[in-house]
Amino acid sequence: MRLLHMAPNERVITVAKLGSAVTIAYASTYYIVAILAKDMAQSLGLAASTVFLAFSVALLVSAALGPIAGRFVDHYGGRLVLSCNSLVFAAGLAALSAVQGPVGLFAAWMLIGVAMSAGFYEGAFSALVRMYGATARSAITGITLIAGFASTIGWPLTTWLNLEFGWRGACLAWAAIHLLIALPLNLLLPPANKTQKVDAAVPASTPVANQPPAKSAPPSTSWLLAFVFGTTWFTSTAMAAHLPELLQANGVGLASAIALAALVGPAQVAGRLLEYSLLRNISALVSARIASTAHAVGALLFLALGVPAGVVFTVLHGAGNGVMTIANGTLPLLFFGPGGYGARQGKLMMPARFAQALAPYVFGLAIERFGPSALWFSIALGLAAFAALLALRHR
Repeated sequence: MRLLHMAPNERVITVAKLGSAVTIAYASTYYIVAILAKDMAQSLGLAASTVFLAFSVALLVSAALGPIAGRFVDHYGGRLVLSCNSLVFAAGLAALSAVQGPVGLFAAWMLIGVAMSAGFYEGAFSALVRMYGATARSAITGITLIAGFASTIGWPLTTWLNLEFGWRGACLAWAAIHLLIALPLNLLLPPANKTQKVDAAVPASTPVANQPPAKSAPPSTSWLLAFVFGTTWFTSTAMAAHLPELLQANGVGLASAIALAALVGPAQVAGRLLEYSLLRNISALVSARIASTAHAVGALLFLALGVPAGVVFTVLHGAGNGVMTIANGTLPLLFFGPGGYGARQGKLMMPARFAQALAPYVFGLAIERFGPSALWFSIALGLAAFAALLALRHR
């Protein structure tokens, strides 16, 4: 039972290790496409859209394998699964550095997609719930605080590596970082043992590791949560791909648009700090309801007031997105408990992964047709997510 009741400093160290590994996972895959896609396409004689399509395929592979990856974490623990996953990340990036055409490009990204299925937030959340059970909320928040800087680290480092060594060298360098840093960090996670195990076969209503039994939830709970995660991830990914363009379409200059878009990262971290401090003593459901309205409120102000409200829009969007990332991990724990968390988390996030893969293309079409009025689409999604969260009940 010792691992389930770690001293606070041991838990902090565990969160720091896992959070750093997740940061590397995001920085080396999710955030390299924006930097390397153009050079990669020119080198391979392809359109840049083909590179982005290969990345979308990786996200689809990740969505399909998410439940399986979560089940592996449930059964074998985070240390074994995530350590093996670091090797798959390294292999995928090494393969990407050696591609010579479209077939190799798609194959390499599909291999990276396999690693994404366990290497992003969902795998880390599952590992934490397996370790800490129903008390994992603060640890989940800690992971998101650290990994919130993935773009801050990844974009500049990938840009420098690309300038110095080319895109192939950049991919190889990230593969080496997985082997030399992420792999040792995952190997140093607490080991799985029988007293720690939360078996996927144990019903959510069964007490696990001395945690209070979770209340059984109606079937609609899973559908509502999956809808909330899908809509919020669609908006998050759409904004990540198109926010500077969207700001410019509403009259913001290029330099100002880039500066405003850069506020999203710090706002996400600020939102997570708010969740960790002021909101930690309220229900995760209430926290999610508040956060789900942030993008819609900011977008409405931006459409009504124009350029002067640009800062408010980007900061509210970033802060809300930061808290909703935590909700992706805490809401399933709140409603279903720790039993079988990883497998359930993978299933609940499948729609979000598919939405994430489609978001850049779909929202880009909306901007082309409607200009800044495309924001009404994301506003409607935000309000729909809020309505779904209001429909959820937890005692």
